[in-house]
Amino acid sequence: MAIRKIGIISRTYQHVNRYRQILTVLVKYGFDDLVDTLKIGQYLEIGLQFIVRNRREQIEKHTRAERVRMILEELGPTFIKFGQIASTRPDMIPAEFITELEKLRDDVPPFPYEQVREIVEEELRRPLSETFAHFKKASLAAASLGQVHRARLKDGEEVVVKVQRPDIRHTIEVDLEILLHLATLLERHVENARVHRPTKIVEEFARVMEQELDYGTERAHLERFANQFLNDDTVYVPKVYRDYSTGRVLTMEYISGVNVTDFDALEENGLDRRRIASRGAELILKQVFMYGFFHADPHPGNVFVLPGNVICYLDFGMIGRLNRRGREDFADFVYGAAARDAAKTTTALLRLVERDEEVEIDVRALERDVGEMLDLHVVTELGRVDMGRLLQQLLGLLGKHQLRVPADFVTMLKAMVTVEGVGVMLDPELDMIKAATPYVRKLKMDRFSPRRLLGDLFDSGNDLLLLAREIPSGARELLRLAKRGGLRIGLEHRGFEKMLDTYEHVANRVSFAIVVAALIIGSSLIVLSGIPPKWYEIPVIGLIGFLAAGIMGFMLLVAIIRHGRM
Repeated sequence: MAIRKIGIISRTYQHVNRYRQILTVLVKYGFDDLVDTLKIGQYLEIGLQFIVRNRREQIEKHTRAERVRMILEELGPTFIKFGQIASTRPDMIPAEFITELEKLRDDVPPFPYEQVREIVEEELRRPLSETFAHFKKASLAAASLGQVHRARLKDGEEVVVKVQRPDIRHTIEVDLEILLHLATLLERHVENARVHRPTKIVEEFARVMEQELDYGTERAHLERFANQFLNDDTVYVPKVYRDYSTGRVLTMEYISGVNVTDFDALEENGLDRRRIASRGAELILKQVFMYGFFHADPHPGNVFVLPGNVICYLDFGMIGRLNRRGREDFADFVYGAAARDAAKTTTALLRLVERDEEVEIDVRALERDVGEMLDLHVVTELGRVDMGRLLQQLLGLLGKHQLRVPADFVTMLKAMVTVEGVGVMLDPELDMIKAATPYVRKLKMDRFSPRRLLGDLFDSGNDLLLLAREIPSGARELLRLAKRGGLRIGLEHRGFEKMLDTYEHVANRVSFAIVVAALIIGSSLIVLSGIPPKWYEIPVIGLIGFLAAGIMGFMLLVAIIRHGRM
């Protein structure tokens, strides 16, 4: 989803009501220090700030993490989704916040059936009665972005119809623009926030939201997933009906199965918990290592078990991808971790991570920390690697060394940890690393196959040939620009943002003070000249000028006191 940057003056005021609502909720839950830090308190009415801050006793009984969750729930769909996606990024969010964000639920009241019918008929371009033999008015489930209804096609097939909420796209676009503006302010005013690049997080979130809002993308995910496992009888992918699906309506097969964590129902239906755990682990490993295309949100609510211990995923709105090189680097990391080889694990880790250019890496210190992680926190007494503990310790270690894991890798690790957690509940003896060993070994061996070596050699030769062709023309262009005096060298100045921002605030306050002084002087002249109309022999215009000057002076004084600088 393309999001526009909103300026401090221009577009901010196009969304002023929503902006004010967001800031009011932040202050309400005790985050007025953040509002002060970002220097955006001017969007709140002064009286409202004092009223909200008087409720502090009711708020302080909750932890900071709980208050963040409450803020997101109160602000609605965009922020709930943002929190849910943020809960999958333990590399950026502290553990106590992750725990709270995982509690976020986007269950909301369903929107009226009349609107559902209107949207479906508009999207499918035909009356509802011509498309469905039966369409249940009551929703099966309702969420912040849409809701699901059971229906029956004319040929008798039972389906579910996912319908997007009216005007939800516009609401999310406005919120995303405000989020991007807040992220920009965070990078400008909070030094530690720059490491995590909040603007990049918002842009990535916008990309995810674009996928979730376009049911055509989810339909494509379903179809690709079905093609991957076309000949695999351990997994079932719901059928999607293209003729009855659009960007805002998705019609797919109705699945009647048992929730993977409903242990009593599994036993009643004669399903084998150990086999389900094994198949679930194999399924996520195939997705990651063989195809590089995986279900990014395999939480228990999205996994059903069908007769014959067949696994069935639901909700393909969030999908992760890994290219071949990424899969091979991750395989090297898993291989090194399983072997407790700190050097190999560190080497693979450095190929996986991202870092800022100015960050100097102490490889020896990193290898030492990796070794301690493997020895003390990762490998259990039985020789098994606990994926959850591995992820938690790994991300803490990377933060210490100012390194970042790309979003797709974190998503993949989180998906594997989720599957392992459910799998261990089904079968306490499940070992994800042991299950992954054949896939890791195959990826490592494939690198040395004659076909792969020839392909890599051909690709390298082709790149060298293209480079050799480009060098002469590039050199000629540089010489031509130098002869004409058109060769320019760009210099980037860093570290001036804070100073420029300070100067801007000083200039604003001086200008404000000059206006106040001008109002006082002008009003004094009007009073002395006795220009009518008058109120008790005092010129009314002069009184209005004094009143305006008093209000503006008070506002300036409050702003100075709030920032702690007289």
